[in-house]
Amino acid sequence: MQGSLRCAEVEAACQDLSLRTLAQIDGDFARLIYLASTRDYNTGEYYHDGLAWQFSEKIAQDALALCHQMVFRRLVLCSVKELVAQLETYASSTHLSPSDFVRTWSCLQPYRVVIPRESTAITRYFFISNVRTALAVFDSRHSTAPGSSTSRCRRRSGRRPCGPAGRVGRRPPRRSPSRCRR
Repeated sequence: MQGSLRCAEVEAACQDLSLRTLAQIDGDFARLIYLASTRDYNTGEYYHDGLAWQFSEKIAQDALALCHQMVFRRLVLCSVKELVAQLETYASSTHLSPSDFVRTWSCLQPYRVVIPRESTAITRYFFISNVRTALAVFDSRHSTAPGSSTSRCRRRSGRRPCGPAGRVGRRPPRRSPSRCRR
């Protein structure tokens, strides 16, 4: 009896979250980003003050985890064409140019952080592979010059395209062990 009551509460919290919050977010990719942002990266626990106040902290955590899994599963099961559309919808909400979005996402790979903890290794691999493919398609649709990919994040002649500001992508100078001071 206790387990079924708890399941009913989690379902009610999921329903509330879906109607009040997730329905206001355009697209499953953006919903995935939102749900992942409610998770503490150090503990893996989810937090949502409104749900915790209305239900309980544990029910809110379970509802967020369940919704996160469901949205992730929908994205894993969608076609690459649908994933590209989801990515385009999300990218348009960031107010970055398509080339900046693709460059940043190719370099930083933030899509790795949005995967639910409970996902299997093969599901994670499949998702990452599909997002990379979707980014390549997105990039090819929005490239300014034919054959020039904005998504490449590779090292060329000692330069890092994703280096910290001020360093302009240059590698730090190598020091020989004899030159290092303790």
